[in-house]
Amino acid sequence: MASKFLQLYGYDLLLVSIAAFYVLMVPYTKVEESFNIQAMHDILYHRHHLDNYDHLEFPGVVPRTFIGAFLVSIFSSPIVLAVQLLHLPKIYSLIIVRLALGCIILSTLRFLRIQVRNKFGHQVEAFFVIFTAIQFHLLFYCSRALPNILAMGVVNLAYGHWLKGNFYTALNYLVFATTIFRCDIVLLLCPLGLELLLTKSISFWRAFKCCTVTTLLCIGLTVLVDSIMWKRFLWPEFEVFWFNSVLNRSSEWGTHSIHWYFTSALPRSLLTAYPLFMLGVLLDRRLLPLVLPALSFVVLYSKLPHKELRFIISSVPIFNLSAAVAASRIYNNRKKSFWKFLNLVILGLLLISLGCTIITFMASYENYPSGRALKELHQIGHLANKSNELWVHIDPFSAMNGISLFCENEWPWRYSKEEEITLEEFGQRNFTYLINEHRTIDGYKCLFYVNGFSRLRRQSGFPPIILDKEPKVYIHGNIKNEELMLKPWPGCS
Repeated sequence: MASKFLQLYGYDLLLVSIAAFYVLMVPYTKVEESFNIQAMHDILYHRHHLDNYDHLEFPGVVPRTFIGAFLVSIFSSPIVLAVQLLHLPKIYSLIIVRLALGCIILSTLRFLRIQVRNKFGHQVEAFFVIFTAIQFHLLFYCSRALPNILAMGVVNLAYGHWLKGNFYTALNYLVFATTIFRCDIVLLLCPLGLELLLTKSISFWRAFKCCTVTTLLCIGLTVLVDSIMWKRFLWPEFEVFWFNSVLNRSSEWGTHSIHWYFTSALPRSLLTAYPLFMLGVLLDRRLLPLVLPALSFVVLYSKLPHKELRFIISSVPIFNLSAAVAASRIYNNRKKSFWKFLNLVILGLLLISLGCTIITFMASYENYPSGRALKELHQIGHLANKSNELWVHIDPFSAMNGISLFCENEWPWRYSKEEEITLEEFGQRNFTYLINEHRTIDGYKCLFYVNGFSRLRRQSGFPPIILDKEPKVYIHGNIKNEELMLKPWPGCS
């Protein structure tokens, strides 16, 4: 019975266990995830009281859809309700919603994996799982509430149906992902649709009618839901498209060279699979039609000056599939001299990839300093006079690097994210604590600080690579509060 269960779900248990480890070790979130995370919090805690929702006060640069947040909240709501009834800290709810999201995304990856097994065999499936498990970014990001990750879940379903030969269904899933979660998935939809047309796998008019109907239904769904939630008529992804592509405002957040995805992002995310996916295309002619749309997606995306790894993460499963086919072919021919050498090279590369993943995880662990700062403040910042509120001001840097509404505690803690307060003005305000990126602020004493990741540094000894950390977030106390000043604090010296 146990062996049958492991045969059916062993790979899923492995991937879920790794993803859950990442969640438990690094539960905090970054600014890129803030909209969906805050939306999940508000859905679960404020429910129908829309006036209390965070996005109405802090709307962000562009609006995003609530559909993904609703989906994850529905799955996680029974356990979150138990957390509320037991009066547990809300950080447990954050872990629950992230685990729920991770399970949703990995269930779509399971669907794709099963189609990989049916088309290419059990051994290719095994290598597909090995590459996915040994890479850092896909499993680390799969539980993070990014629009790219929500879109990737739908894209995985599209890939699976594509492999099954359900071409119209695959196109419909990509249309859904494009209109609701990420408008840039159109860069994958168009190459795939063109390839299916050129290979006469689909009829143009049937595909046109099918995709048009799906597009209109999806637009109607997102406009209906999001116009209610945002209290104005809108289609979120159209506004995102206009901002990023037409106005090209995304470049204000930094730019990279046109080759960055191929020389930095893909090598870091794929690791061993990066050279192998190219080899796979040469070894198995079935792979070129599969890899070409994903490769075109990355090439087309390279035209946009603002680049981030998460933008192209939807292409990773297909590249892993191609790499898995190459690894399987090398393994099957391992008794031949040249192939035996390649087999040893792959084994060595897998070990190096594992080391890279461990180093990347260690850096990421130190990359959410304000979340850990607020947790420590909650532990040591209580005062004897419990009738007074403890007001904590969170500056923009801290809000972007680990703190979300799920990190906040109940009475007597109160929080402010008021922006555009000058350092001089803080002395005139009556905050109990400040979580701030500045070391000194008039009217406040620095109580302690939290280090964060600075850079990787090579050294001659062992280990050859170490992490450099530096103070990132400072916690200050109001010098007018006598009880607070009498408490022993670690200090900032």
